[in-house]
Amino acid sequence: MQDATSRDTLFWQPEILSETRDDGTIYVWQKDPLPAYPDRLSDKIAHWASVAPDRVWMAERGPDDAWRKVTYGEMFAQIRAIGQRLLDLDLSTDRPLVILSGNSIAHGLMALGAQYVGIPSAALAPAYALVSGDYAKLKGIRDQITPGAVFADTLDPFLPAIEEVFPDLPRLAVEGTGLAVSWDDLVTTPITPSVDAANAATGPDTVAKFMFTSGTTGSPKAVILTQRMMCANMAMVADCFAFFRDEPPVLLDWAPWNHVASGTKVFNLTIYNGGTYHIDQGKPTPKLIGETIRNLRDVSPNWYFNVPVGYEMLITAMKEDKSLAECFFRNAKLMMYAGAAMAQHTWEDLGRISEEVTGKRVTLSTGLGATETTPFALQQIEYQETPGNVGVPSKGLTLKLVPNEGKYEARLKGPSVTPGYWRNDKLTAEAFDDEGFYCLGDALRFADETDPSKGFFFDGRVAENFKMATGTWVAVGALRGKLNNALEGLAADVVIAGEGHEELGALLVPFRPAIEKVVPNGASLSDAELLAHPALRDRVETLLGTYNKTAGGSSLRVPHVRFLEEPLSLDKGEVTDKGSVNQRAVLRLRADLADSLFTDAPEVMHSRKPAI
Repeated sequence: MQDATSRDTLFWQPEILSETRDDGTIYVWQKDPLPAYPDRLSDKIAHWASVAPDRVWMAERGPDDAWRKVTYGEMFAQIRAIGQRLLDLDLSTDRPLVILSGNSIAHGLMALGAQYVGIPSAALAPAYALVSGDYAKLKGIRDQITPGAVFADTLDPFLPAIEEVFPDLPRLAVEGTGLAVSWDDLVTTPITPSVDAANAATGPDTVAKFMFTSGTTGSPKAVILTQRMMCANMAMVADCFAFFRDEPPVLLDWAPWNHVASGTKVFNLTIYNGGTYHIDQGKPTPKLIGETIRNLRDVSPNWYFNVPVGYEMLITAMKEDKSLAECFFRNAKLMMYAGAAMAQHTWEDLGRISEEVTGKRVTLSTGLGATETTPFALQQIEYQETPGNVGVPSKGLTLKLVPNEGKYEARLKGPSVTPGYWRNDKLTAEAFDDEGFYCLGDALRFADETDPSKGFFFDGRVAENFKMATGTWVAVGALRGKLNNALEGLAADVVIAGEGHEELGALLVPFRPAIEKVVPNGASLSDAELLAHPALRDRVETLLGTYNKTAGGSSLRVPHVRFLEEPLSLDKGEVTDKGSVNQRAVLRLRADLADSLFTDAPEVMHSRKPAI
């Protein structure tokens, strides 16, 4: 385990202050002020292009599987050329750039080229164009931001959506049908003085990009991200991860750029600290985790993010192949997780393997933020015995905790918080309280009620909690984590049901790799056969019984569960912009399955009384 001296050189050492008002509201903040930060992110690009022009900024695998690399010097030249072409197309804040494709070097260059000359971009979930049946969300986004051009790395898969939703916009791409300009011409556009004049005109209040929330009801909301927000947020990140001062970040990241966590925080922390971002085309799924593993043999990151399911897949692979573990942990300073609750066994396995490989326990950490907070807001760095502590507020932010039905509702204020939603004054007004704090909608509980410096635990979404028929409140967030942990990885996530009932039930999102190990010849079975197998039912009912024996009162016991056979839908809002499960949306859209939990339906599994 790392000693205190080594940890001091790696991360922040915050001094936390707090104040409790007469009405029970608590304010928590760091004593020291936020370090100075630039007026625009492009100042950092110009800096690294000047002092380290040959350092690799971004890399991705090409058709030949070799890493294609772009240096800071090359990136700076290309984004200025792209900025010139976008100005020539008359793009502006009122006519921004829409980006439809997934993560790629070209995608990154387009976003930065637009940003350099003061033109916002909006990276949209590709599923809105490729999976959606009616393009309703894409049309809603179009009507909100009135784009002036559309970019897709490879245009042709997006043509049906573009022709229906953006028929008159110029089309920009690396390759595809009906291009307004070829990629080679785009990145070599002759630069005029207008480019540097446009860049000089940008400042803290310039809109850098629009990030869209998941839009669980109606159209996704266009969150305004300004240069001030992004640069202040990067100062917070650099303060927290102090080792970046001496060791630029080396990253391998798969998370989509249409989500704020990777598309803004991870993307920007690379640039801010002069690091190198390797694009991982793998994913935490059985079909694509192999690509991530292949990439980890080439790249040993010093800062790494994944969702808990992804870590579980990597743990399985590292247990079978020590050389993979050695590659993964060679330079690791921090492992970050988010998107869902991490099970205790996953937490312990990562700590144990890191200690076996390196002789020390690599820091495993999570935090709390939102699209509206750019997103870095709270972060836990101190060593923890168990997962779940989201830490303390960053420098420059004040956390406000408002008593709400026995919980503390979290609100935030500071330079990294959005000024609001684009062209929607009503939603903006509803999102802030009378002191100007942004209302996260999350509840938090103290790790130690006598000491806010010990951090906080996520205590559910305020809107997720509900009452049972007995009038007992159910704290959904905490319960989901406990139940998920009790099921030992068989469920990727859980959705709690039981509003108006005397007992609780849960819909389980299956995690196939773990289930296959429980069922004989599980890998050869279809999803339906696997989920109906008696061996799985027996295991779930046994684990459920063991959990319920010591769970506590009725608001914590979950006697009835069933697996979801149909995958969760991003298009319908069952998965949020953070990649986590939207409890309310699932219950609304799958009300028949939730109701079946309290019947004798054959798919429902019931808590089995553990053997004495």
